[in-house]
Amino acid sequence: MARRTKEEALATRSHILDTAERLFEAHGVSRTSLHDIAQAAGLTRGAIYWHFDDKADLFNAMMERVTLPMEKALQVSAVPGVDDPVAAIRHNFLEALRKTVSDPQARRVFEIAIHKVEYVGELQAVRARRLAVRNECLADVERGLKLAMRRGLLNRRMPARMVALGLQAVIEGLIQNWMLDPHAFDLVRAGEQILDSYLAGLAPMDVTSPGGPATAPRNQARGAIRVTQRTATAITRTPRRAPRTL
Repeated sequence: MARRTKEEALATRSHILDTAERLFEAHGVSRTSLHDIAQAAGLTRGAIYWHFDDKADLFNAMMERVTLPMEKALQVSAVPGVDDPVAAIRHNFLEALRKTVSDPQARRVFEIAIHKVEYVGELQAVRARRLAVRNECLADVERGLKLAMRRGLLNRRMPARMVALGLQAVIEGLIQNWMLDPHAFDLVRAGEQILDSYLAGLAPMDVTSPGGPATAPRNQARGAIRVTQRTATAITRTPRRAPRTL
């Protein structure tokens, strides 16, 4: 009986979050009240408050359903036991782009978070949560990059923190622009090309290059960066299309 009650509570919680997603997407977060959500879900406001402290708490729970798997994946990239932290970081960022395109719920939540929320009043807690997640993900990527630098898989010309910040800006910027017009470009293909070009620029200089410093054994560096170098070369050979007009 207790198990059934717990399952029912989880089902109700999911129903509330699903309803909130639809209303936030349709009307915006600031113009959607907990009363609106309760009414649309066929519940009382008391039922909403039993599961969530306020609208900010509900919003953050809605975000976590989509972003927690991504956050955990980025944490794995920084684990010392990972064979190739560069490949792991690349894979996880690309998975975020693929999920944005292929998962309707992820796309809906990202659309709400990017274009339909104002960080005012009670939603300041949403801003605080978003900043905390951003900083944590940035730190995870930075740790993974430092690990790669220590292994000679990346050069040290730029601090790992700045490299991580650039990667984050690239991915978030791509998602934001794609959300404005999903037909403007292929998010995954563009993301892969841009990400690989970025990473190729961080490859260690070949020890056989004239005047190049001996950074790491060639076979170690090649394995981590080979795919990014091939993609970057392909980009430069791809004929340019005529620019889109607004």
